[in-house]
Amino acid sequence: MNIQHHKDQLLTLKAEYEQRINKLSDHLQHPQDEMNQHWDDQAVKFTENDMRKKLLVEAEQGLALVNSALRRMEQGDYGICDECGEEISENRLQAVPYARECITHAK
Repeated sequence: MNIQHHKDQLLTLKAEYEQRINKLSDHLQHPQDEMNQHWDDQAVKFTENDMRKKLLVEAEQGLALVNSALRRMEQGDYGICDECGEEISENRLQAVPYARECITHAK
């Protein structure tokens, strides 16, 4: 297993999630003045903000998975299935670099 390749992959994902979180948080914390907009425009803005909140939660969850994989890497447990203790296949780690279970035990 090429640990450095997977570490680089995880660090790239981490940077992408952090950038997404910062952008979404900034958008939610600094909304435009929506009170002067037409009712229909306010409804659209409300829907957009609701979607941003859901995307923010998804990005935070993704970042937590990546950080957990990086910790497992530091501890020497990366690439080992939590369920059976066998190695997770290279193909699975390539597709899901933060995977905790082999394909057999993936939920």
